Amino acid sequence: MEKEALEKVSDFALGEENLAFAPYFIGKSYLSQLNDQEVGIYNVTFEPGCRNNWHIHHGAGQILICVGGRGWYQESGKDARLLNSGDVVYIAPEIKHWHGAVSDEAFAHLSLSVLVEGASNEWLEPVTDEAYNKLKIQ
Repeated sequence: MEKEALEKVSDFALGEENLAFAPYFIGKSYLSQLNDQEVGIYNVTFEPGCRNNWHIHHGAGQILICVGGRGWYQESGKDARLLNSGDVVYIAPEIKHWHGAVSDEAFAHLSLSVLVEGASNEWLEPVTDEAYNKLKIQ
């Protein structure tokens, strides 16, 4: 997908290609840091079909505010949830989950986390193509 088209997914800055976290994503994503005081706020934009690996936030939760396109959010052991612009997801610490774009549309969300000393992310296995391709928009 052209960068110019991705810049139109939300009103927030697209940022640069998310190379630092690329090993934990299937597909290409972009990252723009919006705030680093008390609460880390990032705009994350996913190309169609892009998703991050299963992961766990230790020591601090995460809030996703969907700001463009459509995407998926799934917690381990639960059905995937379709996300639309305006949806908000709270992810408690220690919950195994993943999120990303639907297969045919770019997706952007703001990611908010309280900056807690010692907090970390544990990156786990990828969401397989088989599991991802079974997701259907109702």
